[in-house]
Amino acid sequence: MSLVAFNKPYGVVSQFTPEGRWQGLCDFLTLPEFRVAGRLDADSEGLLLLTDNGSLQARIAEPKHKLPKCYWAQVEGIPDEAALAHLRAGPVLNDGPTQACVVSVLPEDVEARCLWPRNPPIRFRKSIPTTWLSVTLTEGRNRQVKRMCAAVGLPVLRLVRVSVGGVQLLELNNGQPLVLGTSTEISVNQLNGSNA
Repeated sequence: MSLVAFNKPYGVVSQFTPEGRWQGLCDFLTLPEFRVAGRLDADSEGLLLLTDNGSLQARIAEPKHKLPKCYWAQVEGIPDEAALAHLRAGPVLNDGPTQACVVSVLPEDVEARCLWPRNPPIRFRKSIPTTWLSVTLTEGRNRQVKRMCAAVGLPVLRLVRVSVGGVQLLELNNGQPLVLGTSTEISVNQLNGSNA
């Protein structure tokens, strides 16, 4: 059984076939027997896992397995403690309440230190500051992080998935981030959070 980590750029759908204006994974990967395990929207970036094993795909993708997934969200504005507490508690969305999650504010320089420039860049508004949040979920609804942040008054400008289980995107290249648009084979042990 094989497992591959891919650093998905903005503008790429989580399928091999391109769709409309979005590129497909076929523009970056040649893995005919592999399937995406846990999708990312075309306008989101970061860690996407692919596998050739159906059971492993289900374990990664299906929320019932509660595999933690961490996202860094650049939001518009500066959240106050009430907004952060509401986000942590799990706001109610149009499809029901969300589960509690782990949320923290990231250092201001996290984008410059750890991430690649997005192409195209996010809209810049001089009079409105932005904040980077780390959000770790164990459920996986459609556009969940974006909808949760919007529900507490924090529109998401950029969203990057940085980990799934024990797989850390920012450490997959000899302790450095996996280069945007590239992939590497990983082990199930990494997914489980062990090095054995």
